[in-house]
Amino acid sequence: MKYSDVALAAIAPSGGDRMTYRNRVPARARPACAWSTGKWFRTASQTSAALAALAGAVPAMAQDIPAEGEREGVIIVTARQRVEDAQKVPVALSVVDGTTLDRTATISTSTLSQLVPTLNYSSPNPRNTAYTIRGLGSGVAAVSSSNDGLEAGVGYYVDQVYHARPATAAFDFTDVERVEILRGPQGTLFGKNSTAGAISIATRKPQFTPAADGEFSFGEHDALRVRAAVTGPLAGDVLAFRLSGMVNRRDGLVRNITSGHKQNDVDNKATRAQLLFQSGPDFSLRLIADWSSVKGECCVPVPWKVVTTNKAANKQFANLAASLGYTLPTDTVYDRVTDIDSPLNLDTSEGGVSGIADWKLGGVTLISVSAWRFWNWNVDNDRDYTGVEIQTIQRIPSRHDQFSQELRLATNGDGPLQAVGGLYFLDQVIKGTQNSEYGADAAYWLLGSTYPAALLDGYGISAKTRFHARSYAAFGEVTWRPLPRLAVTGGLRYTYEKKHGSYLGETYGGLATTNPTDIKGKKGILQDQDYAQRVSDGSITGRVNFAYDLTDGVMVYAGYAQAEKSGGINMSGLPVDQNFLLDTSKAVVRPEKNKSWEAGIKIRALNDALTLSLDAFRVDVTDYQANVVNNVGTSLRTYLANIPKVRSQGVELDGSWRVSPRFSVRFAGAYTDARYRSYPAGPCPIETVATPSCDLSGVRLANTPRWAGSLGGEYTAPLAAGEAYLRADANARTRVNGDASGSTYLVIPGYALVNASIGYRSGVWDVSVFARNLFDKDYLQNVTAQTGNSGLIFANPGDPRIIGLSVRLRQ
Repeated sequence: MKYSDVALAAIAPSGGDRMTYRNRVPARARPACAWSTGKWFRTASQTSAALAALAGAVPAMAQDIPAEGEREGVIIVTARQRVEDAQKVPVALSVVDGTTLDRTATISTSTLSQLVPTLNYSSPNPRNTAYTIRGLGSGVAAVSSSNDGLEAGVGYYVDQVYHARPATAAFDFTDVERVEILRGPQGTLFGKNSTAGAISIATRKPQFTPAADGEFSFGEHDALRVRAAVTGPLAGDVLAFRLSGMVNRRDGLVRNITSGHKQNDVDNKATRAQLLFQSGPDFSLRLIADWSSVKGECCVPVPWKVVTTNKAANKQFANLAASLGYTLPTDTVYDRVTDIDSPLNLDTSEGGVSGIADWKLGGVTLISVSAWRFWNWNVDNDRDYTGVEIQTIQRIPSRHDQFSQELRLATNGDGPLQAVGGLYFLDQVIKGTQNSEYGADAAYWLLGSTYPAALLDGYGISAKTRFHARSYAAFGEVTWRPLPRLAVTGGLRYTYEKKHGSYLGETYGGLATTNPTDIKGKKGILQDQDYAQRVSDGSITGRVNFAYDLTDGVMVYAGYAQAEKSGGINMSGLPVDQNFLLDTSKAVVRPEKNKSWEAGIKIRALNDALTLSLDAFRVDVTDYQANVVNNVGTSLRTYLANIPKVRSQGVELDGSWRVSPRFSVRFAGAYTDARYRSYPAGPCPIETVATPSCDLSGVRLANTPRWAGSLGGEYTAPLAAGEAYLRADANARTRVNGDASGSTYLVIPGYALVNASIGYRSGVWDVSVFARNLFDKDYLQNVTAQTGNSGLIFANPGDPRIIGLSVRLRQ
C-alpha cells in the first residue's frame, strides 16, 4: 500500500501505520496446524468455495508499495508514538511484521516468543498466563498472573488500548499488521506504566481500495485454521470498513483413560469489525469492535516423574498410592495420558469497543483513545491431576470490565524539538466466585491415616471476591537535537492509583466433628476468610536517553530509566498463623521499584541489506513482587509478597540480512542473567529439609533461560508465473527454573525446535506444505508439583510434530 499524505497525517502520532518492505511479495503463507483425512473434508470444500467467491467479489488490491523515497529494507514502527524507521529509534525493541507472522504461523503470544528470545511466555491455562521481558514482569504463572489484585509488569496493548488482565494475551491474534516488543520501562509515552516492557499489537486498518484475503490450513490431529478479511470503501474516500474473523481448532493431544476423551484440545474463534472515517487530511476516526473466545476440555498436565520430598515416608507418593491401590496411568510424560476423574472444561471470552481519533491542529496533533473491554473466565479443573479423589472441584469464574481514556498531544514534523504529552485514566472492576471442594481420598492423602477417612469428603469453600482499581496519570517526553547528529530525550510521568479489594470465603461440608485435632486438620486445608483492604499510592518516574549518529547507518545510544509497578492486594486468600488466624498484614503488596540502564548500537549496512541491533542492559528491582509459600497447614499455599532485591542483566541481538534478492535471513539472541539478589526468607524447594523459609539469594528467576535465540530464513526460485519457496525457522533456549524456589525437581530442560514450509506463490494464491516441530522434538512447556508435596511432578508437554497444508488467497 502506498502511503498517501492523508494516511500519514491520520496515523503519524498514533501508530496505525503499516510496516512495509520494498518489493515484498504480497502473498502470505501462514501455516496453521495439522493434517487429517477425516472430518475436515466437508469443511475444506465449503471453505474453498467461500474463498473463491471472495476472490471474485473483490477487485484485486494494489501490491504493497513503500512510501515515496522509502529505502529498501526499512521497517516502519511507532514505538515512540510517531512513524519512524526502527533503526533510528534509540531503544531496545523487536518488531515482527504481518508477513513474518503469517509465514511463520505465529498466531499467538506463545508462538511469538519463539521469534523474540527476550520474551518468555508461560500459560498452564489462559487465566494463569504470565509473560516476561528480560525475566521481569510477573512471577510464576500459577499464582501471580491469576491474582486479580496485581498489576502486570509487561504492558499488553492492542491498537493502543491497554489490556489490564494478562489472561487476554492467551487469545489468538486476529488480522495483525505488526507486533512491537519494547524492552525496558515504559510509561512516558504509553498510557499505563509498565516496568519491564510492552507488547504493542497493531491490527490491519480499513482501506479505501477494495481488498480481501483468506487462509485455509489443515493438518494432523484434525487441526483446522480458517481466516478471512475483507475491506473497502463505504462512502468514497470518507468512510471505509474492514471485517475479519478466524476459527482455529485441533483435537486434544492428551488421552483420558477414565473418560475416553481427548483433552487439551483447541477451539478458538475471533472476529473484528472496523470503520475508518477521514474528513480530509487533518482528521480521522477509527472505530473497532472485537470479540474472541477460547473453549475446550483444557487444561490438564500429565505425570512427569516421582521424586523424594521433605515429607515423612508415609507422606511420599509411592506409599500413599500403594495404600490406595493406585497406579499412575503412565510413567512417560510424552505418552500424553491422564486419568483425571473430575469434569474438565474451559470457556473464556474477551472483547470490547474502542475509538481512536486523530486531529491535526497546525503544528500538533491531538489523539484520543477511548475503550471499554471485558473478559469472562469460567473453568472446571481436577486440581490433583490424578484419578485419586483428592480435590474434586476447582472453579474461579471471573468477570472483568475496564474503561480507559487517553489523550495525547504530539508535535508534527521532523524539527529539532519533538514532544508528546498526555493524560491517562483507567477504571477496572473484577468480580469472582471461587469454589474448591475435596473428595473421599483427601484426608488420607493430605493429612494422614490418623485422621478420619471421611474428614474432608465434600469439604470445600465458596468465596466472593471484588477488586476495583482506578489509575490516573500525566506523562510527557521531549526529544531535542542540539546538533544534527545528537538527540537528547527526556520524559516524566506521574501516576496515582487507588485500589480496593474484598474477599469473603465460607467453608462447608466435610465430616461434622468436635474433636480439636480434626478441626485443626480441616483448617489446615481450608478455613473461613473475610477481609477487605484499600491501598493508594502516587509516584513520579521518568527516563533520559542520548543518541548519536556516528554515520548515516550507525547509531549509538545510552539511557537510564526509573519505573514503578503499583502496589496490589492479595485477592486469592491470605496466609494464616499457627492458630489459623488470618495474617491481614499480608493483604497489601508494596509497589515494585525499578532502575534500568541500557546502551546499544544500531547498524544499517551493505546498501541496507543488513540491519543489526545490539544492546546491553542492567535492571535493579527493589520490593520485587513475588510468590511466597505459607508453611502453616498441609497445603502449599502461595500468596504474593515483596522481596528485597532482584537484578536482571544481559545482552540482546536482533538483525536481518538480505543475502541476495532471493535469499534472506533473520536472527535474534539473548543472554539474560536474572537472579534474586536478596531473598532471605523465600519458599523452600520441595526437596529441602522442612524449615520455615530458605535463603534464595542468587537463585535464577523462574522461566528465564540464560541463553535463547532464533534463526530463520527463506529462499525463493522463479517457477512458471510465480515462485517456489523454502522456509525454515529455528528457536532454542537453555534450561529454566520451573518455580520460584529453584527446585532441582522442577527444572525445565532446554530444547530447540524447527518449523519449516515449502510452497508455491503465484498471483493471488499461495499453497504450502508445512511442519511444526519438524524433528518431533520432545520438550516441556510448564511443570508443577502436586498439592500436598507428595513428590508427584506434572508437566505440560509441547506439541509433537504436526504436518499440514495451507492455502492462502489475497485479492
